[in-house]
Amino acid sequence: MSGSCLVLDFDGTVLNTEDSVYQVWAELWDDHGHELALVDWQRNIGTEDVFDPWIELENRLGRPLEEALHEGRHSRQDQLLAELEPRSGVLSWLSEAEAINVPVGIASSSPSEWVESHLVRLGIRDRFLCIVCRDDEVPAKPDPTSYQVACERLGADPGASVAVEDSPHGVTAAVGAGLFTVATPHRLTVGLDLSAADIVVG
Repeated sequence: MSGSCLVLDFDGTVLNTEDSVYQVWAELWDDHGHELALVDWQRNIGTEDVFDPWIELENRLGRPLEEALHEGRHSRQDQLLAELEPRSGVLSWLSEAEAINVPVGIASSSPSEWVESHLVRLGIRDRFLCIVCRDDEVPAKPDPTSYQVACERLGADPGASVAVEDSPHGVTAAVGAGLFTVATPHRLTVGLDLSAADIVVG
């Protein structure tokens, strides 16, 4: 493999789903008289969930939550997500990559159905030649496997390729796979340590 590729993280990088999902959970906590601390939520960003906001809220309340609240939370989340457009700069990066014949892929710690459904809604699914998501064979970041598999499928040398990430877990995965790593933090990750990336941009 001697070619180059561009591999983007999805949540928080292509589409800022992180903000919307956090907002919905924070609203649920607020409705029950508790504050969902950002520092707790940040533990989940870019990796498989290690903090369960539903169980933690039940623990703080000392009682089970009504299952019907799940339906309301999902409805509110779907409403916010449906309004999202790709993060600023993403579409121009895709166009620039296409102009110089650099294939583009996605490496995500989310399930494939989540990523695929959003890309189809945005009308940009066909701009990604491969999508590698967390499954039985590909562990969540910070494990570098998703980036390694993406480069392999795109026929690219990781050392000649670029990754774009928004979180420390994602940066660790991309760097571990050997890609030049660009960190693009957003509101929920701007205060986190992204210094392992080769460059941090707005």
